[in-house]
Amino acid sequence: MALRIREFTLADYEPAYALWKRTEGIGLSQADERPNIARFLEHNPGMSFVAEEDGALIGAVMCGSDARRGFLHHLAVDASRRRAGVGRMLVECCLDALARQGLRKCHIFVLLDNEEGRRFWRRIGWEERTTLVVMSHDLGPAPAGAGGTAPSIP
Repeated sequence: MALRIREFTLADYEPAYALWKRTEGIGLSQADERPNIARFLEHNPGMSFVAEEDGALIGAVMCGSDARRGFLHHLAVDASRRRAGVGRMLVECCLDALARQGLRKCHIFVLLDNEEGRRFWRRIGWEERTTLVVMSHDLGPAPAGAGGTAPSIP
């Protein structure tokens, strides 16, 4: 069985989404619909990765930055291939991509009740931040034809 890590492309969306859906601890929303993932990949080229084994997608992670910090999203490895270093390899590819852009820090949001995920991140050297609270604001549905451009300010 040959393991291959390569860049995540939009052609990987369906198998990656299926993997995310069957992976406990990953929360999916409208933000994870195909057009949004396409926009994310376009905005962060060469930073997200998949793992394939014998042509089947067995792992995926999305990575991006705001030009100051890196962020990982939806790291998932098929249950039958966990504890084989696949997740660690995917993370290392993302961290290398961020470092090439000059970034020195990366974050990941982990659901509070995702104990297995939290153990994984601690095991590979990540620190759980207890001094932060994530706050969100829903902007509502995107207007028809929204291309993600900011309105002009007079």
